[in-house]
Amino acid sequence: MELLDKLNWRYATKAMNGEVIPQDKLDRILEAVRLAPTSSGLQPFEVLVITNPEIKAQIKPVAWNQSVVTDCSHLLVFAAWDTYTADRINEVFDLTNTVRGYENEGFENYRQMLLNTYPQKDAEENFIHASKQAYIAFGYAIAAAAYEGVDATPMEGFDPEAVDKILGLKAQGLRSSILLPLGYRDEANDWLANQVKVRKSTEQLFKTID
Repeated sequence: MELLDKLNWRYATKAMNGEVIPQDKLDRILEAVRLAPTSSGLQPFEVLVITNPEIKAQIKPVAWNQSVVTDCSHLLVFAAWDTYTADRINEVFDLTNTVRGYENEGFENYRQMLLNTYPQKDAEENFIHASKQAYIAFGYAIAAAAYEGVDATPMEGFDPEAVDKILGLKAQGLRSSILLPLGYRDEANDWLANQVKVRKSTEQLFKTID
């Protein structure tokens, strides 16, 4: 029940007070991101953890001037691979073999299947797929933040191309997918802070097929 209590506590925080998140809490939130499942285990994204006030100030105008961008403790930018390449796929599979200490024929066959599939696809299609994987980890970050008593603001309201330019993502083969400011709510200046959480009923949301 503790996790559900925390998820009921959380909301999309609209104003933050600038308080810094303790390092141990941040580390656990980021570890949850690292442990999130992704398609074929490729983890086709990187997460930029931004504390630099000048960088946050540059991003704010291209994120609808939302105050949480500059008032948060840490701004997470989930940046997906711009496409899948043979090198990127091989790097993940080689790492797995190294960590496990052996090669598996079935695993190597699966590697080859991916190599014969993804690199040949359109880059935009691959980016969309990679972004979906980033969103899975993004969800883990929100849940982990709530568990740690840290506020988070899921943000799709920003200009991805502008953020990419500010952070130099194109040169890294990355494109920004979604932003997640982390910090602590400023209840006195947040119109949403004391509003009742509204969600669809269980009956509306879930359909059981026996």
